[in-house]
Amino acid sequence: MEAQQTKRILVTAALPYANGYLHLGHLAGAYLPADVYVRYQRLKQRDVKFICGSDEHGVPITITAEKEKTTPQAVVDYYHKANKEAFDRFGMQFDNYSRTSLPLHHETAKEFFLDFHKKGILKEKAEKQLYCEKDTMFLADRYVEGTCPNCKNPGARGDQCENCGNWLNQEDLIEPRCKVCGTTPVMRETKHWYFPLGDYQKQLEKYVEERNKRDGWKDNVLQYCRSWFKEGLQDRAVTRDLPWGVPVPIEGYPNKVLYVWFDAVLGYISSTKEWAQQQGNPDDWKRYWQQDDTKYVAFIGKDNVVFHCIVFPAMLMAKGGYVLPENVPANEFLNFEGQKFSKSRGWGIDLKDFLDEFPNADALRYAIAVNLPEYHDSDFYLKDYQARNNNELAAILGNFVNRTLTFVQKNFNNTVPQLHSLTDEDKRHLEYLKNVPQDIGEHYERYRFRDGLLAVMNVARAANKYFNDTAPWKSIKNDPERCQTTLHICLQTVRTLGLLVEPVLPGTAQKIWRLLNLSSLHSQQWDTAGEPELEAGHKLGESEILFSRIEDKDIDSLLERLAAESRKAEAPVKKDTAPIKPEIAIEDFMKVDLRTGKVTACEKVKKSKKLLKLSVDLGSEQRTVVGGIAEQYKPEDLVGKNVIIVANLKPAKLMGVESKGMVLAAIGEKDNPVLLMPEEAMPPGSTVR
Repeated sequence: MEAQQTKRILVTAALPYANGYLHLGHLAGAYLPADVYVRYQRLKQRDVKFICGSDEHGVPITITAEKEKTTPQAVVDYYHKANKEAFDRFGMQFDNYSRTSLPLHHETAKEFFLDFHKKGILKEKAEKQLYCEKDTMFLADRYVEGTCPNCKNPGARGDQCENCGNWLNQEDLIEPRCKVCGTTPVMRETKHWYFPLGDYQKQLEKYVEERNKRDGWKDNVLQYCRSWFKEGLQDRAVTRDLPWGVPVPIEGYPNKVLYVWFDAVLGYISSTKEWAQQQGNPDDWKRYWQQDDTKYVAFIGKDNVVFHCIVFPAMLMAKGGYVLPENVPANEFLNFEGQKFSKSRGWGIDLKDFLDEFPNADALRYAIAVNLPEYHDSDFYLKDYQARNNNELAAILGNFVNRTLTFVQKNFNNTVPQLHSLTDEDKRHLEYLKNVPQDIGEHYERYRFRDGLLAVMNVARAANKYFNDTAPWKSIKNDPERCQTTLHICLQTVRTLGLLVEPVLPGTAQKIWRLLNLSSLHSQQWDTAGEPELEAGHKLGESEILFSRIEDKDIDSLLERLAAESRKAEAPVKKDTAPIKPEIAIEDFMKVDLRTGKVTACEKVKKSKKLLKLSVDLGSEQRTVVGGIAEQYKPEDLVGKNVIIVANLKPAKLMGVESKGMVLAAIGEKDNPVLLMPEEAMPPGSTVR
């Protein structure tokens, strides 16, 4: 990697959507890695600012407000406050945590739009959109429901069918209906502005490759960007018909707002502006956004890569005079107990609820940090959390600190003993301490936080080994000076650990500082963490246990409650079945050719969360059939299974894959498809009547 001359560092973390509570997956995706990085940079005494805030516009918020019979503002006010409090309890240390509903943000978003409009960058397009005459409004994508033209799912949205995974246009829906009142909307012409993302493709490709060469981007991020470039970037709508959001700041566009994708990323800039105003220097934000010697790092989850690596940089290029992200170290997803976090299934746990159960935020930070999904999805298990707390934090780190302080309190009047002549073992340990800050720092500089934390815990392991090998409980009796030297070095090691754990375990670092009776932890320098700076005779503080054990009963109780809540959420709910369709003659039914088939291969369809591509043996031929069942079935579980397909269905392309047929499924609770799979082995190609 090539070095960059940096005077200051700007760090942003993806703006959490103010439509629900933060859960552990959010923390692993963007927020904990960003906080660790920022805390490390602060200990390096670098000029770093950490910016975040709530994303408070968009259709899901208006739908939530309608369901709860309240206003969008009331929804975002509630979740902004709740999530900010949860972040505080978790130990997040933002320089500013703003919100996109503030006037300052609206002004910033309008400024960008007007600049693009004045330069002639934006393209105005007339298009047809569904309009509800009863509610007198154009219907945004999620305000429309209808039957999917591909899989005939009756609950498809105006932007996507959740059943088959296909992206849709509103006009594609069969029998569309307004989600607010249920009436049939009409098609009317409307106008919108588009940002020509494709015009910036060459610049973006060059930008991504240059930044990768300079700062080492993650492979998953690079491949994601390159796949978008390969497909070719398209125009993106900047405005939409919706009452909630940043109003379009030009005449002739009533009841239209800026698309949330456009205004949300600008929340980083408006939040930095708010910080500058709070510091009494309103123009100070420009140092971080408009000077080339700023290093800008954007922490996100993988679902936000396109917006932060392609869309936002293109907007900054179009505006001119802004720094672009030096790196976008996106993490993969964190699962919970082997399953995806799911609000609809009641599976997972919110941050606020977790901290109510286990108030020591550092134990949670540690358990997530050692299992960060840096390169692939990972899992959070409560039993693993318990084991990490008991067997590592308490038994290794906490044990060393406690045994050292207890021994000094008992044998040396709670003061730092004198340092006498050093043995080779002492010298090796002190040399090791001197080098570890740089080794750990190199991991953090390259966004390898798991490796950095492992190196920190290795210091605690080495400290316990040094304590055991030097056996001060023996030397206190037969060689007092040797014992003093051992404990002097052990206390220096406690101080080293106090600094090294601070990025991941800030609360624990403060406890260690109190135990050592030191002040101003944040005035310390990372590079001096391995130096023996405690002076002999220094009075230590009061004893304090760093980590308490977590008992089996507490974990088992929580697991039982979570399972019960999930079962309750998934319990069958009485609902009206779909109406019986009009009668058909037997001749019409006989036109449908149903055949048995055996699945010989199966894989996920690229860029789709819903679709699987099945290779089906029909006896006389092999067929490729695409079905929207990826969330219900794993590809490997379907290989060898018998299915029933519509063999004479006209071929259709789904996400670029030609499907020659349709697998039959029953629609279960929550519109989840359940494949019809005959248990008795029938020869492939058998007719179904």
